[in-house]
Amino acid sequence: MQKYFHWGAIGSLATLIVWCVLWEMVLAPLKPGGSWLVLKALPLLLPLYGVWKRDIYTLQWTSMMILLYFTEGVVRGWSDKGTLSAWLAWGEALIVCIYFVCAVMYLRPYKKAAKKLAKELLDKVKVNTVK
Repeated sequence: MQKYFHWGAIGSLATLIVWCVLWEMVLAPLKPGGSWLVLKALPLLLPLYGVWKRDIYTLQWTSMMILLYFTEGVVRGWSDKGTLSAWLAWGEALIVCIYFVCAVMYLRPYKKAAKKLAKELLDKVKVNTVK
């Protein structure tokens, strides 16, 4: 399953990048011809390589950073009533949810292993201090 969660994270992050660019440049820009809001896709490019390489730290911080895009999607989905922009906003929120779930599920075994290792270390320290 780890492989599927990893590919889900990569795919949803890449989809979100393309989604944001198309939304703000072609499909429903704030101004005709595109808007500067397209720059919101740039921060998503930074973690792409780390996610591709399965860097645990990158997956951890992007799972929190990506929630900003979820917030934007929900806010614009509620405020841009009945327009293509509203549908694109809800789509953005959905893509973010997919990324978040895939990243968290990919990281889950690593988190469990880290907790187990920390518990073993604490138990070892307790035994040594009791002697």
